[in-house]
Amino acid sequence: MLFFSVVVSIMAAVPSEEHNLLNAYLPGDIIIGGLFPIHLQTNRTSIPGPISCSHYSYQMFLQSQVMIYAIREVNQRKLLPNITLGYHIYDTCADVTLAIRATLELVKGWSDPQRCLLPQNATLMQQPKVMAVVGERFSEVSIAVSRIVALASVTQISYASTSELLSRKLKFPTFLRTISSDEYQTKAIAELVKQFNWKSVAIVGSDDEYGKYGSDRLSQNVREMKDVCIEFIDILPGYFSKNDSKTHKRLAALVDNINKSTAEAIVMFTKGPNVEIIMKAAIKHKLNKTWIASDSWSTSTMLATLPGIEMAGQVFGFNSKRNTVPGFKEYLMSTFNRTTNAILDYHLNHYPLCSNGSGEDRGCILTYSIRESGQCVDIKCLASHMDEDETYNIYLAVQVIVEGIRCLMECDHEKCKRQNDFTALELLMAIKKVNFTVDTTHLFFDSNGDPSLGYDILYWDKTQNEIIKIIGEYWPNGKVVVPQDMVRKMHSVKLTAYNCSKTCKPGQELKKQNVKLQCCSDCVPCAEGEYSTEQGAECRRCRDNEYSSPQRNECLKKKIDFLVWSDPFIILLSILEALGMILTLAFAVLFAMHRGTPVVKAVGGYLCFLELFSLLTCFGLTLSFPGKPTAASCMIGMPLFGMAFSLCIACILANLLQILVGFQFNLKTKSCLNKVNQPVAVVAVISGIQLALCVPWLCLYPPYPTQRSLSRTILLQCNKGSTEFFIAMLAYNALLALICFLFAFKGKQLPDLYKNASLITVSMLLYLIVWILFIPIYINLFGAYQQAIESAAILISSYSILCCHLAPKCYIMVFKKEINEEKAIVEYIRKHYERKGISLVK
Repeated sequence: MLFFSVVVSIMAAVPSEEHNLLNAYLPGDIIIGGLFPIHLQTNRTSIPGPISCSHYSYQMFLQSQVMIYAIREVNQRKLLPNITLGYHIYDTCADVTLAIRATLELVKGWSDPQRCLLPQNATLMQQPKVMAVVGERFSEVSIAVSRIVALASVTQISYASTSELLSRKLKFPTFLRTISSDEYQTKAIAELVKQFNWKSVAIVGSDDEYGKYGSDRLSQNVREMKDVCIEFIDILPGYFSKNDSKTHKRLAALVDNINKSTAEAIVMFTKGPNVEIIMKAAIKHKLNKTWIASDSWSTSTMLATLPGIEMAGQVFGFNSKRNTVPGFKEYLMSTFNRTTNAILDYHLNHYPLCSNGSGEDRGCILTYSIRESGQCVDIKCLASHMDEDETYNIYLAVQVIVEGIRCLMECDHEKCKRQNDFTALELLMAIKKVNFTVDTTHLFFDSNGDPSLGYDILYWDKTQNEIIKIIGEYWPNGKVVVPQDMVRKMHSVKLTAYNCSKTCKPGQELKKQNVKLQCCSDCVPCAEGEYSTEQGAECRRCRDNEYSSPQRNECLKKKIDFLVWSDPFIILLSILEALGMILTLAFAVLFAMHRGTPVVKAVGGYLCFLELFSLLTCFGLTLSFPGKPTAASCMIGMPLFGMAFSLCIACILANLLQILVGFQFNLKTKSCLNKVNQPVAVVAVISGIQLALCVPWLCLYPPYPTQRSLSRTILLQCNKGSTEFFIAMLAYNALLALICFLFAFKGKQLPDLYKNASLITVSMLLYLIVWILFIPIYINLFGAYQQAIESAAILISSYSILCCHLAPKCYIMVFKKEINEEKAIVEYIRKHYERKGISLVK
C-alpha cells in the first residue's frame, strides 16, 4: 500500500504532456512489454513544469525495432501454434519517473492498490495487461521498474542493466537479464589491469545504481590485488549531464584531477552522456590517457568517432559477447520501409531516410541529436550504427520469453496442449527454468537470474576501418585473453607520469616516497642482506647462510671463515710455534746435561724442567687455534694455557724465593722465609689456585665451537663459554706476573752472577705489556683473527720467558763454561760485598 501511494503521488505530479509517451502497440493473444530509452535525456529541473525528451538515439531506436522484428519472426514462423504475440513498447527517455509511468500502463488492469490486500487469492485476480517486460537499459531505471512488476509477478528481462544489486532476489524476485552482472565485468576489468601490469588506476563512476555499485565492486576487486593502487575514485553527481555552471565546475575539477593523476588507466563506469562530456574535455585538453570503458559506452560509435578522439588517448572496453541478430540487417534493408509502427513513424517523420543513397558518401557519423542538421540518413549508415551486443541481448530476451511460453503451454511444432490461461507467476517460474540454445548461444539462468555469458574485450583503433574491434575475451570461470604482443608492449612501459617508476632493475623495489603522489613509487635499492629478482618486487631477506650480491639481485652463499693453515700469518705463527718447541726441547737437553752445575741450580734446579714442560705445553697449545674449531680444540685452548702458564710462573716464583732466602742476613726475616721456602708446596699452591678456576670453567661453562653470521661470511670460532672465568684466569696470571716482577726487581740488588732476577724482571714486564695490549686489540678486532691474536699473545709470553730467562743460561752453559763453576760464583759474591764495604768470612 505504501509503495502504491508513492506511485500514485508520482503520477499526480507528472504533467499532462507525459501522458502521450512515445510508444508502439501490436495486439496479440499474449502481450510482451518493452521499455527503451529512445531519448536519453529530459529537461527535468528542480522547478516544476512541462517535461520533454531530448537526445534522440539511433541505437536505442534500432533496439526497439529488434524487439518488434523478433516478435514478428516468432509469429511468422509459428513457433507458438495458434498463439499470436503482441507488444507494447514505451520510450522511457532514460528517466525513472517516466519509466514508472510506462510500467503502470503495461500492468494496467492489475495495478489497483486494493488488489495487494489478498495475495493468497492471486490466481483468482485479474492478470496484468502484459505477461513479461523486456527492458529497461539503465540499471537505475530497471530497479524502479522491477519493484512495480514484482508486485504483479511479471517477468522483467533486461538486455543491458548490469548492476549487481539486481541480482538480489529478495528485493527483485522477477528480474532476469541476458547480460552478465557487473560482478563479472568488474572482475574482468581487474584481470585486464593485472594482465597489462598496470600499477595504478583511477575510477570515475556516477551517482546511480549502475555507476555507484559498479565502482564500489571494481575498487574492491582492485584492492584485492595488493600491488595495484587506486589513485582516486570520483563519483559524478546526478546533474553532471546538464549544461549548467555546476557541471562546468565539476568537469573542470575532474579534468584537473585526471591531468595531475599518475594513474595508468582511467576506468569510466558511467552512462554515455556523461562520458561524452568528459571525452570532449579530454580531447580539448589533450589528456592522452588510457581509458577503460564499461559496457554502457564501450561500443558507442558516436564517441569512438568524435573528432580528435585520438588526443584523449587509447580506449579499451568490455562488452557482453557480441553476436548478430539473424536476418535483422536484411530486414532493415529490404522490408523496413514496408513495416509500420508508431516508433518507426516517429523516426521517419523526424529523421527521414535518404531515398537515393546519397548520404552514404558523406561519411557515416550519427550523433545523439541531428535535429538541426537537416540531413537525411542513409539506410546503410543507420544499419552500421547498430550495436550487436545489446541488440542480440534483446533478441535473446524475446526468445527466452517464447521458450518459457512453449514449455508452459507444452507446445510442439503443430499445437499447444494447454490453453492460454496461465498466470504471470507461472510464466515467471517457467522462464527461470529455461535451458536452451539460440544459434550458438547456450542460455540458462542461475539462482540470481544471471546468465553465464562472457565478455568481449574491445579496443578503439582510429587507424582501422572498423574502429571498435574485438581484441580478446573474458569468461567468468577463466581469465582475460588478449594478444601477447599487446601484453608485452604494456609490460615494456617503464615510466608513468611524473617519472613514477613502474618497473625497476633487479635489486630494487618499488616504494612510495612522495606523499603528495598517492600511487607514485620510486625504485629503492634493497638493503644489505636483501634481494629482489623481479621488476620492482618487494625486497626479501636472504637466508642466514647467504648474503646479497652487490647488485642486490640474488643471494650468494656465505664463505665459511676460520683460521686456515694456509693463511700467511698462521704460517708465520706455526713456524714460531715449531721453533719454540724445538728450542724448549733443546734447552731441556742442555739443562739435563748440566743439571749439577751452578747455572742450573740458579734457575731452580729440577724446577727448571717443570718450567720447560709448561713452556712446551704453551707452545703446543697454540697449534689448536688454526683449523675448523671443534669441541676439543676449544676446550684445550685458553683454559689449558692458563693452567700451564701459571705453573711456569709458579716455578719462577719458587726460584725467586730461594734466591731471596739465600741472601737474607736478617735472621728473623730469614726464619720466616725459610718456612715458606718449600718449592713443591709453592708451585702446588700457586698452580692449584689456577686449577681451581679452570676446572669449574671446563666442567660448568666449557668453551665450545660456534658460528656467527656476518655480512658475507659465516665465522667459525670458539665461544669462551664464560667470560667471567676467562677474565679471572687472565687476571690471576697477571697477578702472578706482577708479583714475580716485584720479587725480581727487589732481587736485582743481590749478587747474581747469572743476572737471574734482572732477566725475570724483563720477561715478566714483557708478559704484562703483551696482555695489557692484548685486551683492547682482542675487543676491537673482529673475525677469525681474534684467535690468531690469542695465539700470538701466548707465543710472545712463552718466548719472553724462554729467551729472557732460560736462553742466557744455555749460552753460559755452552759458551761461558768458566763462570759455570762454584769458585766463580763465590769470587763474584765476595767482590760484590767488598764494593759495599762488607767483609765476608772465608
